[in-house]
Amino acid sequence: MNDEFYMNYALQLAAGAVGQTSPNPTVGAVIVRDGEIVGMGIHLKAGEPHAEIHALNMAGCKAEKGTLYVTLEPCSHYGQTPPCTKAVIESGLEKVIIASTDQNSLVAGQGIEKLKQAGIEVETGLLQEKADQLNEPFFHFIKQSKPYVTVKQAVTLDGKTAAKTGDSKWISGEESRRDVHHDRSLHDAILVGINTVLSDDPRLTNRNEENTRQPIRLILDTFLKVPYTANVVTDGAAPTWIITGSKADPGKAAKLKKKGVFVYAMSTPDLSIEEVLVFLGKKGVMSLYVEGGATVQTSFLKSGHVNRLITYLSPKLIGGEDAFGMFNDMEIKTMKEAKHLRFQSVEQMGEDIKIISTLEIG
Repeated sequence: MNDEFYMNYALQLAAGAVGQTSPNPTVGAVIVRDGEIVGMGIHLKAGEPHAEIHALNMAGCKAEKGTLYVTLEPCSHYGQTPPCTKAVIESGLEKVIIASTDQNSLVAGQGIEKLKQAGIEVETGLLQEKADQLNEPFFHFIKQSKPYVTVKQAVTLDGKTAAKTGDSKWISGEESRRDVHHDRSLHDAILVGINTVLSDDPRLTNRNEENTRQPIRLILDTFLKVPYTANVVTDGAAPTWIITGSKADPGKAAKLKKKGVFVYAMSTPDLSIEEVLVFLGKKGVMSLYVEGGATVQTSFLKSGHVNRLITYLSPKLIGGEDAFGMFNDMEIKTMKEAKHLRFQSVEQMGEDIKIISTLEIG
């Protein structure tokens, strides 16, 4: 066994908690002494002990003269929990190997420096690319104070999201739909526009039996058109937040609030994606899964606030100018102005293909 093996193990542990630690990062830790794993840990939820503490508690006195492999720099400040660096120093560990340095200004190398000052040997950068990718939403949130935005679509091979009648059930196959429910569980919130609510009356919940974590349901509804009978209002299956413009009916807003729905009016009559994301950032929403139709998704793309696209490509053809396409007019006149993407992964999912891509900047 070598250093890379143990760090990979720590990364696998961390991956098991993706989506449930927000607004904290996902972290895994492994303690090794004399070639034997004596402790391991994972950060499970904000406010609960960090991965290093779980690993130290498991290792006990065996941590002394051991090596800690941790996917993110140990914290050095008091937050909801005491600093991990203090516990690491007191444990008698002689070496700490870190994948990613923490980009939180409250940490940002200070944890590493404290460990070194205590005489502990520190190495950084082992499998950093994997570790950084694991916490990409966290790093984005820390830097921008806005959610990391993923736009998701299911489309036919000719780029259609629905037939001209509006029928879209089902473009993607069963495997893809299960995968969507899994991805929902990894995000803090799901967002759609009011037109999706009016046309489809969706539940916007994660319905995978093995994972019942439910994200917040966010509805962009400028004029508060949502029906009192909509599933997102009546079913109580997950929190529902409706974001409206400044001229929305305050009487209807009050009635919706009595039904348990949170209604938030923005500062202007028309909704601004920028203002919405700033608001969500202040509310602690770290990751956002945008499922709305072409109008909402085009607005996000034009705003420049899309970090990642997930596209399920179905082996079906619809054709016709009246069928619904992926996006509305983005006012792109030449190929030089086109949005450029970088494919991160392409995988077969049943009969469909799942493509994860990021937008290239500049």
